[in-house]
Amino acid sequence: MSRQSLRLRLGLVGGLSILGALALSVIGLTLLFERHVQRVAVADLEARSYSVAAMIEMTAPHRAGFRPAPVDPLYEQPFSGHYWQLELGPHTRRSRSLWDVTLPRIGPPLPPGTARVLDMTGPEARPLLAFETWLSVDDGASTVPVRIVVATDRAALDEARSGFLRDLLPYSAALGLLLVLGFWAQLTVGMRPLTAVSDRVAALRSGRIARMGTSLPAEVLPLAGEIDTLLSDRDGELLRARNRAADLAHGLKTPLQALLGDAAHLRERGDRDLADSIETIATGMRGLVERELRRATIQSDRRPLRANLLTIVSGVVNVLRRTPDGAALSWEVDIAADLELRIDPDDLAEAFGALAENAARHATGRVAVQARAEAGMATIRLSDDGPGAPAEAMRDLVRRGFRADERAGGQGLGLAIAGEIVEAAGGALSFSNEGPGLTVLLKLPLP
Repeated sequence: MSRQSLRLRLGLVGGLSILGALALSVIGLTLLFERHVQRVAVADLEARSYSVAAMIEMTAPHRAGFRPAPVDPLYEQPFSGHYWQLELGPHTRRSRSLWDVTLPRIGPPLPPGTARVLDMTGPEARPLLAFETWLSVDDGASTVPVRIVVATDRAALDEARSGFLRDLLPYSAALGLLLVLGFWAQLTVGMRPLTAVSDRVAALRSGRIARMGTSLPAEVLPLAGEIDTLLSDRDGELLRARNRAADLAHGLKTPLQALLGDAAHLRERGDRDLADSIETIATGMRGLVERELRRATIQSDRRPLRANLLTIVSGVVNVLRRTPDGAALSWEVDIAADLELRIDPDDLAEAFGALAENAARHATGRVAVQARAEAGMATIRLSDDGPGAPAEAMRDLVRRGFRADERAGGQGLGLAIAGEIVEAAGGALSFSNEGPGLTVLLKLPLP
């Protein structure tokens, strides 16, 4: 797809948006899970701090001391990752798991009855999550500050986060794939109206339909309506242009006919040279006018067109057989009876008539017409056994006013008009010398 493709740009933007949203979702969920795990861990540390606080007892009136610590396997194994430390005034008591390590103080002391969560470094320089509680004990004369720290190794929290991320990634990848597939399906369905418009435009160019019509989704109906309005305006302009050309040609026919009449009167009076000169000029101009009249009838609207090739060719050949050039020739026609072309029948008759008339003028004994259909196009082969055309003149045969044989009559417009008709119908016209004579290849689209 081109970089200007709307489908490609929407697909890239949608795909990147989905991937970005999934990445943010994975990051956000991981952070939320980490915070949840830490809250659970802090709640557990807080509950354990109450058990540590219960180790304080009054050993004598107005004197606090330590009672024996309960046996807990988590705190008995050295450097197990679970630690507590109880400070009662200048006296400190630690869990066996701390061994000979003392948990450091971080920050200023807190008022009695408050607590905070800390990050600190424990045994073997491992990061710890700690819950620190400050209390006070009344010994009668004064109060003794109490600091309780319960900590756990952060490695367990990090492992829980890593495990959650490992479980989350496959599901996120599957969800991303489903979202991309769903977006592509939505994009495909959403782009169908534009594809329908493209198909309608192609049908307009090929002549299968005359207008875009109204059987389109509501979102593209305004565009289709504007296209139909533009086509109607253009067809109107073309019709008016053809009518003006026809009116001009008709307007010239009467003065030319009058000139020919004046030439006849001059000849009767004995002024043959002037009469011949006027007749030559008037005859040439009348030929131009008649050809322009025929040229003005080339169909340019978008109504569906269909012409039977054998019917048109047979009609043209029958006319040429009654002319002096065509009567002496052998006409060979090999065309399937059901072969139809997408072109106006009058235009096809005009174009093929000009080509066949040229072949009859230069042939010595035979003119052959063959046709075959393949790949949506029909190839018509028209060949004669005449002298052919100079190789350097092949490209100029369809140029207005060009004549390869200056001795022949005509104004050099027949092949030019044929070329214009074929081009307007979406076909192609080419010439070549194959053996004796000129071969014309005429390609026209099938219905």
